[in-house]
Amino acid sequence: MSVLIDGLQYANWSERIFRQMREGGVDAVHVTITYHETFRETVLNIERWNRWFELYPELIFQGRSAADVRRARETGRTAIFFGSQNPSCMEDDIGLVEILHTLGLRFMQLTYNNQSLLASGCYEAEDAGLTRMGREVVAEMNRVGLVVDMSHSGERSTLEAIEHSTRPIAITHANPARWHGALRNKSDTVLRALGESGGMLGFSVYPHHLKGGSACSLQDYCDMIARTAELMGVGRIGIGTDLCQDQPDSIVEWMRVGRWTKRIDYGEGSAAAPGFPAMPEWFADNRDFARIADGLRAAGMGSADVDAVMGGNWLRFFETSFGAVRETDTSSASAAE
Repeated sequence: MSVLIDGLQYANWSERIFRQMREGGVDAVHVTITYHETFRETVLNIERWNRWFELYPELIFQGRSAADVRRARETGRTAIFFGSQNPSCMEDDIGLVEILHTLGLRFMQLTYNNQSLLASGCYEAEDAGLTRMGREVVAEMNRVGLVVDMSHSGERSTLEAIEHSTRPIAITHANPARWHGALRNKSDTVLRALGESGGMLGFSVYPHHLKGGSACSLQDYCDMIARTAELMGVGRIGIGTDLCQDQPDSIVEWMRVGRWTKRIDYGEGSAAAPGFPAMPEWFADNRDFARIADGLRAAGMGSADVDAVMGGNWLRFFETSFGAVRETDTSSASAAE
């Protein structure tokens, strides 16, 4: 296998998990560092990551560009790319977008299931699309090189983000709704627009996103990926496991509830099972990516396409997404005229 990149994880991080990443040959991971936290609380989470980088420099380091993925591969480490699953970290201040990017944030979701200041979430009864502030923030994210992530957003909001963004967006962790009708999964209309615009879809292994839940078979999952490649183009898809390894069930409450309600919101889960669902038997941790690659080959994908899905496509997306847009030299252009 060539480069291996996971488009989303939210684990209870530890030396054990970092070592499993190395055993699995994972070159880079987009990690959720914040959900409902304010800007200052997000900075505290970055401080925690800085301590891990200090403690385990032989295993992990902070990634900021595609070149860091190559450096990770060359040095036998895993590059960690920061992301937010909600815009709470920027509060109501568009100036914090650039500051968060400077601190290393490379992905930010415009919503997490609910209506935000920027867009509508997939659990809202009405999807009003991008808000006035949302359009301004998308433009600012485009400018600095912060990827627009619509994984938890509603259909209209997602389509408007694709249309309004001047750079390709990502849906880092979701699956096709026609395969499994979870509210978080995406319609063919969204997936087709995402592929045509040069965006990326990361396929999730989180059981609530899988047909059959925890009992979903590896082959059904990989056959689904192969079919989606026909819809979007094989160059527009990757893996975004949404692996929540070793997290206590209390974290599910923080993810779904945050501070926006006093009641327990079970979201995609069941009131009878409010905690984390059991992972499918074929993917327990970072050492299991080779099983997905084998399943893709069994689904009829050639070696080059498997390599692209397992990381090559994400690497190409990183190369064009994380840097600031260069200012046009209008004076030179005028002189040339």
